[in-house]
Amino acid sequence: MKKSLIIVAVASSLALTSCTFLDNLANNLSSIANLANCEYSLQNVSNVSVAGVNVRNIASGQISATDVVMLASAITSKKVPLALNVNIGVKNPTDRNALLTTMDWALDIAAKEFATGSTNQNYNINAKKTTTVPLGVSTDLYQLFSSTGVEALKTFASSFSKDGTSSQLGLRVRPAISVAGQTIKSPSYIQIMSPSTSSTTSSTSTSTPSTTGKGSKKSKSPGVGL
Repeated sequence: MKKSLIIVAVASSLALTSCTFLDNLANNLSSIANLANCEYSLQNVSNVSVAGVNVRNIASGQISATDVVMLASAITSKKVPLALNVNIGVKNPTDRNALLTTMDWALDIAAKEFATGSTNQNYNINAKKTTTVPLGVSTDLYQLFSSTGVEALKTFASSFSKDGTSSQLGLRVRPAISVAGQTIKSPSYIQIMSPSTSSTTSSTSTSTPSTTGKGSKKSKSPGVGL
Protein backbone atom coordinates (compact mmCIF):
# COMPACT_ATOMS: atom_id res chain seq x y z
CA MET A 1 0.00 0.00 0.00
CA LYS A 2 2.80 2.40 0.95
CA LYS A 3 4.65 1.55 -2.27
CA SER A 4 1.53 2.42 -4.27
CA LEU A 5 1.20 5.76 -2.48
CA ILE A 6 4.85 6.55 -3.19
CA ILE A 7 4.39 5.75 -6.88
CA VAL A 8 1.30 7.97 -7.04
CA ALA A 9 3.14 10.81 -5.24
CA VAL A 10 6.13 10.59 -7.59
CA ALA A 11 3.84 10.47 -10.64
CA SER A 12 1.93 13.51 -9.39
CA SER A 13 5.16 15.38 -8.76
CA LEU A 14 6.41 14.57 -12.24
CA ALA A 15 3.11 15.69 -13.71
CA LEU A 16 3.28 18.98 -11.86
CA THR A 17 6.91 19.46 -12.91
CA SER A 18 6.00 18.74 -16.52
CA CYS A 19 3.13 21.22 -16.38
CA THR A 20 5.43 23.87 -14.91
CA PHE A 21 8.05 23.18 -17.56
CA LEU A 22 5.45 23.40 -20.33
CA ASP A 23 4.05 26.62 -18.90
CA ASN A 24 7.54 28.14 -18.74
CA LEU A 25 8.27 26.93 -22.24
CA ALA A 26 5.02 28.44 -23.52
CA ASN A 27 5.85 31.76 -21.87
CA ASN A 28 9.36 31.70 -23.33
CA LEU A 29 8.04 30.86 -26.79
CA SER A 30 5.70 33.81 -26.44
CA SER A 31 8.69 35.96 -25.54
CA ILE A 32 10.46 34.73 -28.68
CA ALA A 33 7.54 35.74 -30.84
CA ASN A 34 7.37 39.16 -29.19
CA LEU A 35 11.13 39.68 -29.46
CA ALA A 36 10.83 39.06 -33.19
CA ASN A 37 8.36 41.94 -33.39
CA CYS A 38 10.60 44.42 -31.58
CA GLU A 39 12.11 47.38 -33.40
CA TYR A 40 15.73 48.42 -32.88
CA SER A 41 17.15 51.90 -33.30
CA LEU A 42 20.24 53.88 -32.35
CA GLN A 43 19.55 56.33 -29.53
CA ASN A 44 23.00 57.80 -29.02
CA VAL A 45 26.72 57.12 -28.93
CA SER A 46 28.95 58.41 -26.14
CA ASN A 47 32.42 58.20 -24.62
CA VAL A 48 34.14 57.42 -27.91
CA SER A 49 37.90 57.25 -27.60
CA VAL A 50 40.71 56.15 -29.87
CA ALA A 51 43.99 55.34 -28.12
CA GLY A 52 42.68 57.23 -25.12
CA VAL A 53 41.91 60.36 -27.13
CA ASN A 54 38.35 61.67 -26.89
CA VAL A 55 37.19 61.92 -30.51
CA ARG A 56 34.92 64.86 -29.64
CA ASN A 57 38.06 66.94 -29.28
CA ILE A 58 39.11 65.97 -32.78
CA ALA A 59 35.58 66.48 -34.19
CA SER A 60 35.55 69.96 -32.66
CA GLY A 61 38.93 70.79 -34.15
CA GLN A 62 40.48 70.88 -30.70
CA ILE A 63 43.08 68.13 -31.10
CA SER A 64 46.12 68.98 -29.04
CA ALA A 65 49.79 68.14 -29.29
CA THR A 66 49.23 65.77 -26.38
CA ASP A 67 46.52 63.98 -28.35
CA VAL A 68 48.86 63.54 -31.32
CA VAL A 69 51.55 62.16 -29.03
CA MET A 70 49.05 59.68 -27.54
CA LEU A 71 48.08 58.47 -31.03
CA ALA A 72 51.71 58.10 -32.06
CA SER A 73 52.56 56.30 -28.82
CA ALA A 74 49.70 53.88 -29.40
CA ILE A 75 51.17 52.88 -32.77
CA THR A 76 54.61 52.47 -31.18
CA SER A 77 53.26 50.35 -28.33
CA LYS A 78 51.21 48.24 -30.78
CA LYS A 79 48.00 48.90 -28.84
CA VAL A 80 45.36 51.18 -30.34
CA PRO A 81 42.21 50.73 -28.24
CA LEU A 82 38.85 51.87 -29.57
CA ALA A 83 36.01 52.19 -27.07
CA LEU A 84 32.47 53.51 -27.36
CA ASN A 85 29.17 53.24 -25.52
CA VAL A 86 26.09 52.71 -27.67
CA ASN A 87 22.53 53.06 -26.38
CA ILE A 88 20.08 50.99 -28.41
CA GLY A 89 16.36 51.58 -28.23
CA VAL A 90 14.32 48.35 -28.33
CA LYS A 91 10.65 49.08 -28.95
CA ASN A 92 8.07 46.39 -28.19
CA PRO A 93 4.89 47.20 -30.15
CA THR A 94 3.04 44.10 -28.89
CA ASP A 95 0.72 43.66 -25.90
CA ARG A 96 3.06 41.22 -24.13
CA ASN A 97 6.54 41.53 -22.66
CA ALA A 98 9.61 40.26 -24.46
CA LEU A 99 12.76 38.99 -22.76
CA LEU A 100 16.22 39.77 -24.10
CA THR A 101 19.00 37.65 -22.55
CA THR A 102 22.02 38.18 -24.79
CA MET A 103 23.04 40.52 -27.58
CA ASP A 104 25.94 39.82 -29.93
CA TRP A 105 27.52 42.76 -31.72
CA ALA A 106 29.66 43.10 -34.82
CA LEU A 107 31.77 46.18 -35.52
CA ASP A 108 32.35 47.00 -39.19
CA ILE A 109 35.13 49.25 -40.44
CA ALA A 110 35.21 50.24 -44.12
CA ALA A 111 32.23 47.89 -44.70
CA LYS A 112 34.14 44.86 -43.40
CA GLU A 113 33.61 43.02 -40.13
CA PHE A 114 36.47 43.97 -37.84
CA ALA A 115 35.48 42.79 -34.35
CA THR A 116 32.70 40.95 -32.53
CA GLY A 117 31.52 40.68 -28.95
CA SER A 118 28.53 39.94 -26.75
CA THR A 119 26.68 41.13 -23.67
CA ASN A 120 24.82 38.73 -21.35
CA GLN A 121 22.70 41.21 -19.42
CA ASN A 122 18.98 40.34 -19.25
CA TYR A 123 16.45 42.99 -20.24
CA ASN A 124 12.68 42.83 -19.97
CA ILE A 125 11.25 44.71 -22.95
CA ASN A 126 7.87 45.84 -21.65
CA ALA A 127 4.79 45.80 -23.85
CA LYS A 128 4.11 49.04 -25.73
CA LYS A 129 7.35 50.52 -24.37
CA THR A 130 10.83 51.32 -25.59
CA THR A 131 13.67 50.01 -23.42
CA THR A 132 17.21 51.36 -23.61
CA VAL A 133 19.84 48.63 -23.92
CA PRO A 134 23.38 49.94 -23.30
CA LEU A 135 26.14 48.26 -25.26
CA GLY A 136 29.83 48.67 -24.54
CA VAL A 137 31.93 48.14 -27.67
CA SER A 138 35.71 47.89 -27.59
CA THR A 139 38.50 46.48 -29.73
CA ASP A 140 42.15 47.01 -30.66
CA LEU A 141 42.77 48.83 -33.95
CA TYR A 142 46.52 48.24 -34.15
CA GLN A 143 46.33 45.72 -37.00
CA LEU A 144 44.42 48.32 -39.02
CA PHE A 145 47.10 50.99 -38.70
CA SER A 146 50.28 48.99 -38.13
CA SER A 147 51.43 49.62 -41.70
CA THR A 148 49.82 53.02 -42.38
CA GLY A 149 50.98 54.87 -39.29
CA VAL A 150 49.81 57.76 -37.15
CA GLU A 151 48.53 59.96 -39.99
CA ALA A 152 46.05 57.29 -41.07
CA LEU A 153 45.04 56.86 -37.42
CA LYS A 154 44.47 60.62 -37.12
CA THR A 155 42.30 60.49 -40.24
CA PHE A 156 40.24 57.66 -38.75
CA ALA A 157 39.81 59.52 -35.46
CA SER A 158 38.74 62.59 -37.45
CA SER A 159 35.99 60.57 -39.15
CA PHE A 160 33.86 60.78 -35.99
CA SER A 161 31.18 63.44 -35.65
CA LYS A 162 30.23 65.22 -32.45
CA ASP A 163 27.34 62.75 -32.00
CA GLY A 164 29.80 59.85 -31.85
CA THR A 165 29.02 58.32 -35.24
CA SER A 166 31.69 57.85 -37.88
CA SER A 167 31.85 57.87 -41.67
CA GLN A 168 33.87 54.65 -41.46
CA LEU A 169 32.14 52.76 -38.66
CA GLY A 170 29.14 50.44 -38.68
CA LEU A 171 27.53 48.41 -35.90
CA ARG A 172 25.22 45.39 -36.13
CA VAL A 173 23.52 43.48 -33.31
CA ARG A 174 22.00 40.02 -32.95
CA PRO A 175 19.52 39.71 -30.06
CA ALA A 176 18.66 36.42 -28.39
CA ILE A 177 16.62 34.89 -25.58
CA SER A 178 17.03 31.77 -23.48
CA VAL A 179 14.52 28.91 -23.55
CA ALA A 180 14.91 25.85 -21.31
CA GLY A 181 18.61 26.55 -20.95
CA GLN A 182 19.12 26.96 -24.69
CA THR A 183 20.03 30.29 -26.29
CA ILE A 184 17.97 31.12 -29.37
CA LYS A 185 19.36 33.93 -31.52
CA SER A 186 17.98 36.05 -34.29
CA PRO A 187 18.95 34.36 -37.58
CA SER A 188 20.72 37.49 -38.84
CA TYR A 189 22.30 40.70 -37.61
CA ILE A 190 20.37 43.97 -37.44
CA GLN A 191 22.07 47.15 -38.64
CA ILE A 192 22.10 49.73 -35.84
CA MET A 193 24.78 52.17 -36.93
CA SER A 194 25.80 52.77 -40.53
CA PRO A 195 28.65 54.97 -41.76
CA SER A 196 27.67 58.66 -41.47
CA THR A 197 24.30 57.69 -39.92
CA SER A 198 22.36 60.05 -37.67
CA SER A 199 21.45 59.07 -34.10
CA THR A 200 17.89 58.22 -35.12
CA THR A 201 18.73 56.06 -38.11
CA SER A 202 18.94 52.31 -38.46
CA SER A 203 18.28 49.70 -41.10
CA THR A 204 18.02 45.94 -41.36
CA SER A 205 21.00 43.84 -42.36
CA THR A 206 21.89 40.26 -43.08
CA SER A 207 25.12 38.77 -41.79
CA THR A 208 26.95 40.52 -44.65
CA PRO A 209 28.03 44.07 -43.70
CA SER A 210 25.96 46.83 -45.27
CA THR A 211 27.63 49.17 -47.76
CA THR A 212 24.60 51.32 -48.50
CA GLY A 213 25.50 54.17 -46.15
CA LYS A 214 22.58 56.06 -44.69
CA GLY A 215 19.30 54.38 -43.83
CA SER A 216 15.90 55.89 -43.15
CA LYS A 217 13.81 53.43 -41.13
CA LYS A 218 13.84 51.76 -37.76
CA SER A 219 14.97 48.19 -37.88
CA LYS A 220 12.64 45.31 -37.10
CA SER A 221 14.07 41.99 -36.05
CA PRO A 222 13.99 39.47 -38.93
CA GLY A 223 12.66 36.90 -36.49
CA VAL A 224 14.18 34.46 -34.03
CA GLY A 225 14.62 31.05 -35.55
CA LEU A 226 13.75 27.89 -33.66
